[in-house]
Amino acid sequence: MSMSDPLGDMLTRIRNGQQARLKLVPCPASKLRAAVLTVLKAAGYIRGFQEATNERGLPEFVIELKYDEGQAVIRELHRVSKPGRRIYAAAQNIPRFYNGLGITIVSTPRGVMDDQQAREQNVGGEVLCQVF
Repeated sequence: MSMSDPLGDMLTRIRNGQQARLKLVPCPASKLRAAVLTVLKAAGYIRGFQEATNERGLPEFVIELKYDEGQAVIRELHRVSKPGRRIYAAAQNIPRFYNGLGITIVSTPRGVMDDQQAREQNVGGEVLCQVF
């Protein structure tokens, strides 16, 4: 069975893993997921991720979640642009999340990046998710 929103599935796995206080969370691998995980790692929201294979031989990512004094580093994580309703923004109109304390992850023609990088490079795109 195919999945209609693979990125939304990954974000839900991260949220559920943090609520269950898991250290490692498995997730099927894809290029978009890898790009979003790279942005999350660069921003300091996750410790890292490795590519592995599951018991069926399919590639997957093992995401290492990050905690600070017993509390999850990611307090809020939600999908903005969904398969049923895509949200696009120009460089000047990319929304600031919690007045710049959080990040907005954007898929641009120059790759997946956070909102600050997109504004610096003056490039807009699809608003994927917001993290705080």
